[in-house]
Amino acid sequence: MIIKVCGLTDNESSRLVAALPEVSHVGFIFYEGSKRFTETTLATAKKKVGVFVNAHIDYVLEQIEKHGLDAVQLHGNELPEYIIQLPKGLEIIKAIGIAAAEDLEITKNYHNLVTFLIFDTQSKEYGGTGVQYDWKILENYKGEIPFILSGGIRPDSVEALKNFRHPKLAGYDLNSRFEIEPKIKDVAKLAAFLKEIKL
Repeated sequence: MIIKVCGLTDNESSRLVAALPEVSHVGFIFYEGSKRFTETTLATAKKKVGVFVNAHIDYVLEQIEKHGLDAVQLHGNELPEYIIQLPKGLEIIKAIGIAAAEDLEITKNYHNLVTFLIFDTQSKEYGGTGVQYDWKILENYKGEIPFILSGGIRPDSVEALKNFRHPKLAGYDLNSRFEIEPKIKDVAKLAAFLKEIKL
């Protein structure tokens, strides 16, 4: 099960998050419009994910090389023609904003192009809103690409997560609901949550 914690940088709380055994992916946001924008990452054995929003392909390639990224998460309106320019062997995660079942239609465009989809709350802010959408909408997803569940997952979501079932569910994305402030994670709260969902 993928556990991705997003909105990190090179600081103490981020290092502690990356050290949690349950965490598989750590996300760094390279989008200047975000409160969690960073230009730094950290050394870690976990998979490093760079999050981009409609960024120029040259900028993305530069950050992959500079930071040794293992994965790229595309959170804007990136088209298949854009994705095929990314390096082979890289994990590619395409974010899709969800508000209604019709929003799932676009997933067909990414078949055989991305490793995972991430279903997040539809927002003009491109993620990190802390708002949860109706996960029941995902019952309509019949695609082949595994997905990561995102959008307002918080410490008291444990029961809802345990009750959520889908054959293509690959993991969870955790961000704003586990923060003291943007870029500063509440590590104790996150650690307790991760132990609870593993019970």
